[in-house]
Amino acid sequence: MRLIIGNRNYSSWSLRAWLAAKQSGLGFETVVVPLYAADWEAEKRGHPDLAPSGGRVPVLWDGEVVVWDSLAIMEHFADRVGRERYWPKDAVARGLARAMVAEMHSGFAALRGACPMNLRRRLSGFVPDDAVRADLVRLLGLWAEARARFGAGGPFLFGGFGAADIAFAPVCSRIVTYGLAVPGFAEAYVGAVMEHHWMRDYIAEAEREVWVIDKFEVAPR
Repeated sequence: MRLIIGNRNYSSWSLRAWLAAKQSGLGFETVVVPLYAADWEAEKRGHPDLAPSGGRVPVLWDGEVVVWDSLAIMEHFADRVGRERYWPKDAVARGLARAMVAEMHSGFAALRGACPMNLRRRLSGFVPDDAVRADLVRLLGLWAEARARFGAGGPFLFGGFGAADIAFAPVCSRIVTYGLAVPGFAEAYVGAVMEHHWMRDYIAEAEREVWVIDKFEVAPR
């Protein structure tokens, strides 16, 4: 299998797909395509691995099967190795986890826009606007519910590491990067995600990358 991702430092969707691949336990090759380089438009048009996705990353090639979009990639792996590796066994917990992952996949636009993922940066003095604060309130409410109802088995949202944690891993990194204030239970959860050995490995690779995307390095408003 071959997983095509963008710059580790900036691409939140790539982080999710890579974590989903690691969660599968299957072997795979990672190919990094530097996004937004000077010749990016020509690169993505001419890259055979990106042709099916229209130049978007991540893309998973599994033999003759090609899957893009981080959620679709995670679901592909769940089909391959068993859904219980990603989703809670309990039906009620599984329903909540699926809804949370779907909301993360399509929502929280204010937080995404104001706080682009940047694993190498640490900023101080960032003040979230009302829209970002609303996203954080919603996010923290979801995390609190999952932890209170289903998190007794471990430090992650539903106890053990799974699909929900994969989906929210880039948000955890944003909380660290932008110094966003969160309550103690959320701080502990963010710490557990950021200290997960796969996250540490991914961040170490991001720190070794030489590419810089200027538009993601501008200080947030």
